[in-house]
Amino acid sequence: MRNTEVYSVSPLLSCEDIATLERAADIIKSGGLVIFPTETVYGLGADGTNPKAARSIFEAKGRPADNPLIIHIHTPEQAEKYTYTTETYYNIAKHFMPGPITVVLEARGTVPSETRGGLETVAVRCPEHPIANKLIELSGVPIAAPSANLSGSPSPTTCSHCIKDMMGRVDMIIDGGDCDFGLESTIIKLEEEGRVTLLRPGKITVEELRSIGLSVDIAEAVTAQLKEGEVALSPGMKYRHYAPDAPLYLVDGDMNHLVDYLTAISCGRVAVISYTEDMEALGNSLPDACLYDFGSREDRACQAHRLFELLRRIDGEGFDNIFAPLPDKSGIGLALYNRMIRAAAHQIIKFDGE
Repeated sequence: MRNTEVYSVSPLLSCEDIATLERAADIIKSGGLVIFPTETVYGLGADGTNPKAARSIFEAKGRPADNPLIIHIHTPEQAEKYTYTTETYYNIAKHFMPGPITVVLEARGTVPSETRGGLETVAVRCPEHPIANKLIELSGVPIAAPSANLSGSPSPTTCSHCIKDMMGRVDMIIDGGDCDFGLESTIIKLEEEGRVTLLRPGKITVEELRSIGLSVDIAEAVTAQLKEGEVALSPGMKYRHYAPDAPLYLVDGDMNHLVDYLTAISCGRVAVISYTEDMEALGNSLPDACLYDFGSREDRACQAHRLFELLRRIDGEGFDNIFAPLPDKSGIGLALYNRMIRAAAHQIIKFDGE
């Protein structure tokens, strides 16, 4: 059990805030664990060049050691120290870094196997959040940082989520307020020049990647389960992720069909995540269900921001089953689809005859 310190730090970075981040950087440099905010979700950070520190991340999260970590760098150019970069990498960096994108590159020997999950590659990200970026700069090392939650549970988008999961498991938690986007970064793997494979969708969409001249393939595991024995090339591919305690079922079709479905079978105490436009009708038809507003049907950014917070809030209410709409796969919708099918363990209820 560690003695976890919790500090509030403003993204405006006052002199007092910088002093706190210097203390956090000292913890990182000495092999300790620090939780910090990013523009996507909160990260659980340690020195990415320190094998023992990397192992401590896996221990704190209860994370399988073959699930690779992302290293976070202060500037895109710092990737040179830890990977073999390419023209395609710098094209991506020019348009999207700092920002919520992670690039998988061939690793140099400066990144230990423990950080890479035993792979020959390593995932690199340059966050735009001022607290995250300043902490990396002050630490002077790449910070390996998966999401700061217990492995498999919904990722944390607020400090309170981190405290619930990680108090006593880490040395420091930095409270920087709610995360902006709410889903983890887009992950792409570089293939030959100008071609990439999308391993995990996020705020940077397939459409945006193609707009800068990239040819983008989408890994099958983005929308389907990883095949037996297939190697996970990035976080979030191999294991059950983002999941609430109660079973989650995704509704493929008009949510109003859910009324007949729930009336016909016994589902115990039910929570329904609903688009704003459906809230009133579902509330009138399902008076015993608890409804949670997912945002407007077309507002994917709002849904991304709310998803993990809703799953965690619902978890605390002791429901027997949870139902939510299955998003489409365009734009940010692909990132929502990816997280939600994993949270639901690919349990989809399809209503035909729309």
